[in-house]
Amino acid sequence: MGSNAKRIWTPALALMLLAGLACLSVALFMTVGVKGNWGFVLPFRGLKIATMALVGYAIAVSTVLFHTVTANRILTPSIMGFDALFILIQTSIAFFFGAMFLTGLPPGLLFLIQTATMTVFAGLLFNWLFRGGVRELHLMLLSGIIFGLLFRSLSSFFRRVIDPDEFLILQDTLFASFNRANPELLSVAATLVLLVSLAAWRLRNVFDVMALGRETAVNLGVNHRRMVTVTLAMVTVLVSVSTALVGPVTFFGLLVANLAYMLVPSHRHILVLPGAAFLAVTCLVGGQLFLERVLSYGSALSIVIEFAGGIVFIMMIVMRGAR
Repeated sequence: MGSNAKRIWTPALALMLLAGLACLSVALFMTVGVKGNWGFVLPFRGLKIATMALVGYAIAVSTVLFHTVTANRILTPSIMGFDALFILIQTSIAFFFGAMFLTGLPPGLLFLIQTATMTVFAGLLFNWLFRGGVRELHLMLLSGIIFGLLFRSLSSFFRRVIDPDEFLILQDTLFASFNRANPELLSVAATLVLLVSLAAWRLRNVFDVMALGRETAVNLGVNHRRMVTVTLAMVTVLVSVSTALVGPVTFFGLLVANLAYMLVPSHRHILVLPGAAFLAVTCLVGGQLFLERVLSYGSALSIVIEFAGGIVFIMMIVMRGAR
């Protein structure tokens, strides 16, 4: 951008436009193609929008915070193995108890099992490996990759020996879906996300200092070890809740976070975090609207998101390597 364009394109203007796009996407999703009883359509679509907004917000915020503590914008929280662990949980239940048992579990109980397992796994990993230094943080990320490979290998083994009929039932639960939202689960997930958001809001200025680097943050009086631990705990809760609610969406956070960095010209988290959240809502709601009304459910939204996010990830690696 030129100097005049930079003066015009301010963070406030960017947030207003992104908020407007998010609201427009929601309005179109609620009204386009409505035929019949509005009393049925609006609550039905409203539940889907609430799910997409909550999941998009959780993934966007967790990814930006993860970038803050790792100082690397090509990483996503899924590198810790959350997605692979989610698949392993689903596959293990189907393998040991049967796919019909998995689908017959109360949604609340399954959500609790998945969220608690992923949170406990991350907590044990942090407590075991993280000691506050940069080397330990990198070791933790490497361990997350290794555990992810282990979980995927176990899941692949279970799926190979499982009954083919049960595998067909299981396969449907392994992909992210915004159509199987449960109002009771949504309220529980929203409560957990709200608690994390309140804690993050109080630390918004500290996050700005953390983004300057470990040495600078320590020199400015930030307890770096404690802040990294607290931030990773927030990321763990947000990712665990969103994954348990709809399923794994690996590259979505990477996509919206880096778009937010480009579109919101500021390093302050109080501006970048809402920008990423608005982008997430726009992408999810607008993408779902496009699939339903234009492609007539010709594809799953999660597959499209993974494809686009994967392309962005490859482009970022290539661009970084070319520097």
